Amino acid sequence: MWCRIERSDLSGRAECPPSKSYTHRAVFAAALAGGGRVRGALDSADTRASIEACRAMGASVDAGADVRVRAPIDHSRGDISIDAGNSGTTIRFAAAVAALSSSTTRLTGDESLRSRPMGPLLGALSDLGAACSSESGRPPLSVRGPVRGGRVEVPGDVSSQFVSALLLCAPPAGGIEVRAPRLVSRPYVEATVAVMQRFGARASAEGDEYQASGAYAPADIEVPSDYSSLALMLCAAALCGRARVGARSGGLPQGDSAFAGMLERMGARVRTGPGYVEVESPGALRGGSFDLSGSPDLLPPLAALSVGCSGPLRITGVAHARHKETDRVSVICSELAKTGVRVQEAPGGMVLDGSGSLHGADLDPRGDHRLFMAFCAAGMRVGGSRVAGPESASVSWPGFLDQMRALGARIDG
Repeated sequence: MWCRIERSDLSGRAECPPSKSYTHRAVFAAALAGGGRVRGALDSADTRASIEACRAMGASVDAGADVRVRAPIDHSRGDISIDAGNSGTTIRFAAAVAALSSSTTRLTGDESLRSRPMGPLLGALSDLGAACSSESGRPPLSVRGPVRGGRVEVPGDVSSQFVSALLLCAPPAGGIEVRAPRLVSRPYVEATVAVMQRFGARASAEGDEYQASGAYAPADIEVPSDYSSLALMLCAAALCGRARVGARSGGLPQGDSAFAGMLERMGARVRTGPGYVEVESPGALRGGSFDLSGSPDLLPPLAALSVGCSGPLRITGVAHARHKETDRVSVICSELAKTGVRVQEAPGGMVLDGSGSLHGADLDPRGDHRLFMAFCAAGMRVGGSRVAGPESASVSWPGFLDQMRALGARIDG
């Protein structure tokens, strides 16, 4: 299925959806605590995968406007299977939590998920006493514990989710210390630490050292807005008009909040106030150089801005984005080149120059939800475009197309 997109003039107000990252973490923490309420949780395909994983491991979870956990994960359960769908967060967190049980848990997912690396996490769980097997370090895989507390090391340059997964299972395991040199996406580990602390566990992140211990306790937590999704809305506004987007941080860390500052550096007019961010397009944006090593989910919206830039846009520090739902570096370069953007691809980034003559094109995000939304924003600027896979938005933002249309986006399909 394709969406047809014409040049658009955006204006109005919108609301940012709840955070996918925080919903995942809060659901697993509440299930390990044996109780809790996750208020304002994101309802999406990925977060439903985490809820179903916790249920498969024995937790009693009611899912509605809020997610309520009424009974804990059962570490004495029998053998089970978990299908994580497209959710890399789910399969990594569930694998670590499953290693607390002496039963065997088999985990798999869709075709995209089966290409994503799991080897460093499985190696760490094995070092802690689990029996793990996989196909070349990728799903499908099996895990049998129980793990014991201790100290492990994982490479930091592939995914921060390995560290987060180990921290989540650390309190019931008796405490785990993780060394992760050159960690990418560190703000996501800081988010994990913040959620664990809300649920009573001791957790910290200092330098290359990460550790967690203590015990979980039931708690209530309100999910903040998803600043990765906010960046996509602000990107569209900076390219095609103006928008005020309601967003709340809830006092929880989000590295992707840096996107508003990036837009200011590029010449967009940005205003922030209590619970909102407002962006207005300057017409032509400036280029610039940006290191996204700590916030790889900003790659799609930042790259999409290249179609509105008067000069080169250099993006570095995103080699780990090649291990997302797709190889995002390669797909972004190949697809934006179709619009006339001049592209230089590098192992860890790219240079995009959209200052020439641009035109509409058929853009294929390869089923990647964030690339679909970013390519839609680019299409609103260049017009005459089609973007494949609108169903992929259900992974993180089921209401994306309706929200964009309400702001004036000319999207059919």
